Amino acid sequence: MDLRAYYQKVRETEAAMAAPNVVIVSLATPDGGKPGVVTEVPTPIGARMVVEGGARRATEAEVRTFREHQTAAQQTAEDAATANKVQVVVVPASVLAKPSTRSGREQ
Repeated sequence: MDLRAYYQKVRETEAAMAAPNVVIVSLATPDGGKPGVVTEVPTPIGARMVVEGGARRATEAEVRTFREHQTAAQQTAEDAATANKVQVVVVPASVLAKPSTRSGREQ
């Protein structure tokens, strides 16, 4: 393997990826790589995976779908966190049995 050619190809692929992070889709590999897994990785790692043949860049439609799923998952997590923050106040029955007063006047 010519390391100079390999790293040159990695640099060229990384230069074509302008963003600091890139969405990639995994490919089937002889060592058991699972095809079709979409993930976001730093550009240098994504470029290396593309050059090595373990992944490809995601299409615009795949990126859009990935972002929508990420947004939905984040919203679900935020909703769950908010639900855990609900506070409950326990009021003794004796307080509820007392007649209420308004503005200092009794009814």
